[in-house]
Amino acid sequence: MNAIGQRSESGPFWTNRWFQLVVGMLCMALVANLQYAWTLFVAPMNSRHHWGQAEIQLAFSIFILTETWLVPVEGWLVDKFGPRPVVAGGAVCAGLAWVINSYVTTLPMLYVSAVIAGIGAGGVYGTCVGNALKWFPDRRGLAAGLTAAGFGAGAAVTVIPIANMITRSGYEHTFFFFGVLQGVSILVLSFLLVKPVTRPVAVAGRRLVSRVDYTPGQMVKQPVFWVIYICFVAVAAGGLMATAQIGPIAKDWGLARIPMTVFGMTLPLLTLTLSIDNICNGFTRPLCGFISDKIGRENAMFLIFVGEGLALLGMMQFGTNPYAFMTFAALIFLFWGEIFSIFPAICADTFGSKYAASNAGTLYTAKGTAALLVPVASVLSATGGWSAVFIAAAVITIAAGVSAKFFLAPMRKRLIEQSSEASNEAGNEPNVTLATNTGAGMSHWSNQSGE
Repeated sequence: MNAIGQRSESGPFWTNRWFQLVVGMLCMALVANLQYAWTLFVAPMNSRHHWGQAEIQLAFSIFILTETWLVPVEGWLVDKFGPRPVVAGGAVCAGLAWVINSYVTTLPMLYVSAVIAGIGAGGVYGTCVGNALKWFPDRRGLAAGLTAAGFGAGAAVTVIPIANMITRSGYEHTFFFFGVLQGVSILVLSFLLVKPVTRPVAVAGRRLVSRVDYTPGQMVKQPVFWVIYICFVAVAAGGLMATAQIGPIAKDWGLARIPMTVFGMTLPLLTLTLSIDNICNGFTRPLCGFISDKIGRENAMFLIFVGEGLALLGMMQFGTNPYAFMTFAALIFLFWGEIFSIFPAICADTFGSKYAASNAGTLYTAKGTAALLVPVASVLSATGGWSAVFIAAAVITIAAGVSAKFFLAPMRKRLIEQSSEASNEAGNEPNVTLATNTGAGMSHWSNQSGE
């Protein structure tokens, strides 16, 4: 029985969980430019101010650190007050940051703007993913994937307009225009977000899922959390080291301005590559989330992370060819983007739904930790060329896939079994679902309606 997926509560249309999912996806799409369009501004800013590429890219690292390390606080606010005020605040910060960027004349001012942008992006991202996990406890991988897809694919719609506007009107005007557009749009959408009200209903499950609700403090005391965290850091670092450097790599290899014609449109290779990459980055999140719902989280992680490593090595070996560059860049984004659906899902599967937003936010800080390694890519490229960057990224990504399959899977199973045994010994109704990929178990998921 899959009651959640088939029933909807009576009430206003905005309390329907699929409507909530769509609103979350739109918010994510609108805030995505803060990360994925950044590479388009680096060269124009350096040409105008001559600050140096490394100094400008430091703002990107500051943005990632702020975005990720404040998400646990924002997740706590969501669990306590609901999604609406947090996303509204994020909208103001996201818009303000790019407006400030349009007037920036010093590096310290650029870094302050990066902090504001990180607060805004983290508020929107953490809230929308956490809200999706709560609305869809029966389809966490798919829901988190669709929500994260907005963040991955949203920039695909705007990369070409942003690149064209930078060329025509300058990067300052582009920052201002899109800052106002995304800030106002997210603010309007935030008023449609609501948190679910739950009540018990039994449905079938096919995954290893705990019904024990761990607070963030309890969660971080579990060794299995740190294995999940390290895997997240490894794959995020490998992906960020490559994806954040796509622009500089294309320029160094003499590919960035090569005209490429697709479907009758002729665009510079870098612009076209970034657009395709963002589509792949968005598409993979619901796809791999859905796959992980079916074959199990760790099995999916193993296959996908190894694929990411092979794509990185392929880029190193064949990427100087324009078509190979576009192909392997797309594969890198395809295999990398899914971490933002699978990891929130496995976190909620392991540590429960009640504190899903703050727990997923705590895990999401792994992206900030990984961002510390992004400058390492510049160091490696200076000493060993881009090949050193790709080899390092591939090794840690493949190692994460192997660890997920052979270390994380048995540890997580053992934790959930121990939780079940403790519940039985205490004389309580079992609150843990144990299921395998070959049989269905019964869990007491909650039916959802909006508040």
